[in-house]
Amino acid sequence: MIKTPKIAIKNKRASFDYELSDSYTAGIVLYGTEIKSIREGKAGLVDSYCSFEGGELWVRNMNIAAYRFGSFYNHDAKRERKLLLNKRELRKLDRATKETGYTIIPTLLYVDEKGLAKLEIALARGKKTVDKRHSLREKDDKREMDRAKKV
Repeated sequence: MIKTPKIAIKNKRASFDYELSDSYTAGIVLYGTEIKSIREGKAGLVDSYCSFEGGELWVRNMNIAAYRFGSFYNHDAKRERKLLLNKRELRKLDRATKETGYTIIPTLLYVDEKGLAKLEIALARGKKTVDKRHSLREKDDKREMDRAKKV
């Protein structure tokens, strides 16, 4: 995994709603006011997903708030943004989403050491209600075991 950067915006619902398998790190094509908002931590990944259009991967429904000093040059908060991956990764993701019922969801948005915004995406399959209950039970059991160790 990567080191935890200063600006890290997580999709907390992703691991609860989906079983995550493969993960990839992608660059994002952004406007100037968008990267400034991300550096302020004003972005959200809830309800966002990725899809293919014309052989390119796009992230949809990702909310990046308008930059407060950005007058009429400001961006649309929920516009579609292009993701940058190499061809081999794009082909693998496209094949997986078409054949097996997987979807691609963003899990982490961060700014790397060079100042570039990166989006960590994962190939995911939706969980059933029973699986969600099982995950909650495991989480509660782990929390209780940690409490017992401290006492």
